[in-house]
Amino acid sequence: MEETAVCFTEVFHFSRQLLLQTSFLKMEFDYLKSSATLIYNEFLQNADRRTASWFLMSSPLPQTVIIAAYIYFVHSLGPRLMENRKALDLRGVLIVYNFGVVALSLYMCYEFVVSGWGTGYTFHCDPVDYSDSPQGLRMAATCWLYYFSKFIEMLDTIFFVLRKRNSQVTFLHVYHHSVMPFTWWFGVRFSAGGMGTFHALLNCIVHVIMYTYYGLTALGPKYQKYLWWKKHLTTIQLIQFVIVTSHISQYFFMKDCNYQFPIFVYIIAAYGLIFLFLFLNFWYHAYTKGKRLPKVLQNQKWEHHSNGLMNGNASHDKEE
Repeated sequence: MEETAVCFTEVFHFSRQLLLQTSFLKMEFDYLKSSATLIYNEFLQNADRRTASWFLMSSPLPQTVIIAAYIYFVHSLGPRLMENRKALDLRGVLIVYNFGVVALSLYMCYEFVVSGWGTGYTFHCDPVDYSDSPQGLRMAATCWLYYFSKFIEMLDTIFFVLRKRNSQVTFLHVYHHSVMPFTWWFGVRFSAGGMGTFHALLNCIVHVIMYTYYGLTALGPKYQKYLWWKKHLTTIQLIQFVIVTSHISQYFFMKDCNYQFPIFVYIIAAYGLIFLFLFLNFWYHAYTKGKRLPKVLQNQKWEHHSNGLMNGNASHDKEE
């Protein structure tokens, strides 16, 4: 009986301690949750009220789910689904898609120019216009459209998977398509305009050139004679990185710049430098060392191996 009583007492004390610990952990979790909610709400107090109700702008959670699903599909689900299937013939789809992106990019170039970069921006210290003026709202809407276009461009990778071009699903490619929409959510939500949008304008210009090339390539061999400028694509990419980094780096040498969210200056500068480094690293291993020369270069043995990187994709023979 005494042994039973001792066992019962020990069980009672153990259960009591477990209950206390559980209650303590619950209190700690509730505290952390409330603290995180408070920080998040305070964080959003500085957000742009104009974009609060726009599609995908209420919270970064929806886009996080989309990006996670994208990464899962292109790295796991998609290749497994296509493993025992023939590669899909998407030539018609690719023609429409690529020239569609060209049209969208041209439109965004126009909107970026008329809403700021050609109508008042100095290419120096340009703050965000948070007013409800037609021009301020037009720039904010253009920023949102650019953000949304990053999800459309995820189709690049999905088409690679469906066509069983898995070697083109590189780290650079997926990194670019994942990071751009994620960071641009914060850009649209907090800083839809100003000097932080210059790289978007430049990227749209580059997209017009790159996706025109992709579209012509998708049209077939008879259009190859119009692609003599392929060797200049890499130079265009490198110039883009240098210009973006140089422009945003002006901020670090300005004595008085009233750009409202300097954090985006650091993000853009870091992104430009990181991507430039990754580009050059990939170039060295893929082309300088000859591990991944495209078929055109292998067959014709051009003197200058002139392929490059677009959206993290190291092959300009995307649609061949």
